[in-house]
Amino acid sequence: MEPNGIGLREALLTDVKTGLSAFRDRINPLLREHFDTAIAEAAKEDELVAEAIGSVRDLVLAGGKRLRAALMCAGYFAAGGTDEQRILRTSMSVEFVHAFLLVHDDVIDRDDLRHGTETVHARYARYGKSVFHRPEDAAHFGDSVAIIVGDLVAALGNDLVFRSGFPNERVFRALSELQRIVSYTVIGQAMDLSFEFRSGIGREDVLRMYEYKTAKYTVEGPLVLGALLAGGDEELIAALRSYAVPIGVAFQIRDDILGAFGTEEKLGKPVGSDVEEGKRTLPVLFALERASKVQRAGLERILSAGSVDADDLERFRSILRDTGALDLTTDSMLELVREGKRPIASPRVPEDARRFLVSMADYISERNF
Repeated sequence: MEPNGIGLREALLTDVKTGLSAFRDRINPLLREHFDTAIAEAAKEDELVAEAIGSVRDLVLAGGKRLRAALMCAGYFAAGGTDEQRILRTSMSVEFVHAFLLVHDDVIDRDDLRHGTETVHARYARYGKSVFHRPEDAAHFGDSVAIIVGDLVAALGNDLVFRSGFPNERVFRALSELQRIVSYTVIGQAMDLSFEFRSGIGREDVLRMYEYKTAKYTVEGPLVLGALLAGGDEELIAALRSYAVPIGVAFQIRDDILGAFGTEEKLGKPVGSDVEEGKRTLPVLFALERASKVQRAGLERILSAGSVDADDLERFRSILRDTGALDLTTDSMLELVREGKRPIASPRVPEDARRFLVSMADYISERNF
């Protein structure tokens, strides 16, 4: 129980925006504390590693809604868990795993900013310019540091579950689930990379990639981890999985829309990075299916250029609007949200957890970050 008398469950399972804000206020100091402890331990062995962990800490605390940790706690409460402080501390594990995946993803996508903060590989590539004569060596140094520290942060996330103090059988099941989450995410990432040179990519391919790359570690994994640590039964866990996958895919589709129509201020990174990389996102596939010859030629030119300016991005947006691709993408996302809400109507899901998950589904589809 917090000093103000409001417990974690009551604070979280309320209006989703209020609940996430209250949850973030509680977990962020714990994240900082855990990072600082890891930095102090690493400093005894190697200064570079300690500094690199600090760069991940700065990136994590620069922004983020803590959706994954909040969902892990929600899954725990939905399954009847009552140890609020233990699950709060353990929920940091998915934020560390999230950080590890983002640090590596930034290397793959060559993104220099996240949450308006310099990414790890970009930071150490900049440092490398003062040490190495060739730019490619400086870039390689930055990538190498990011890969190494990302691996270390993943280990820290696993360790939080190992040392959580929950019954050993539950810890074992949760750790097994966590490895499953990462494995599917890696498969999804590999699919995403392969789509850059594969032909004939269709909507079903992209939606399956979204399920593996995003839905399993953003929504399904955290919810199920929490339920497993509470000792939830298979019926409840099945309902949570059936909710999580379509909602997680909807989350990624909303990312597609924001990636083209959002703002750098909201996203914390340049708008249009997916366009520059020529990614076949769901709205792109809808547009290609419905485009005229002129529109298709314009779209292919923009996607293959390797870089886009403001005019290119506005042309890209216009094609998505004019072909109806934006509307179709939005309709697909909203249908997935409706699909995800149905399984949690089960009486196995407590009323406050159900309300939270329903409002979370709506929040994911309406968010502008």
